Amino acid sequence: MSLIPWLILLFVVGGAVAYIVTLYNGLIAVKNNVDKAWANIDVLLKQRHDELPKLVEVCKQYKQFEQETLQRVIAARSRVQTAREGQDIEALGKAENMMRASLGGLFAVAEAYPELKANQNFMQLQTRITGLENGIADRRELYNESVNIYNVGIEQFPAVLIANMFAYSAKPLLEFSTTEKADVDMKSLFS
Repeated sequence: MSLIPWLILLFVVGGAVAYIVTLYNGLIAVKNNVDKAWANIDVLLKQRHDELPKLVEVCKQYKQFEQETLQRVIAARSRVQTAREGQDIEALGKAENMMRASLGGLFAVAEAYPELKANQNFMQLQTRITGLENGIADRRELYNESVNIYNVGIEQFPAVLIANMFAYSAKPLLEFSTTEKADVDMKSLFS
């Protein structure tokens, strides 16, 4: 019996195994990119979470400042924290919409308080939070791009066979309302 058919069979099987390993490693790479993109957003969300109580405290120093506005910020902060800790992307998107609206309202109300607007702590916190908001928006774009690449990757043939074998499932996009850009721009005006 000739050695050539065995070599051909070995070459075909080796090529198939190498191709499967390459597909698997590619899926692992895009999955890790999604995790990395989420971690970048998570860091900014934590930083903003830590800054918001300071902002609320500065505003509370002005007795006539609208308490309802501050309560909305506190409630939104809590919802974002709960969604973030649970890594519930859909709930986070909704909570972020609430957060952006409440922060926009707080900064708009602050316009009526010249002493507050002139307060150095308030100005620093407002600048810091606005920067974090812009960073979150930028990182969200990177996250969604990574998720899109991952979702397409696990749906394409033959990678879908490997994805199904290892129970890879589609990940949700982090979506904010269409007013996100307007909210960020409005806050930038008050900086």
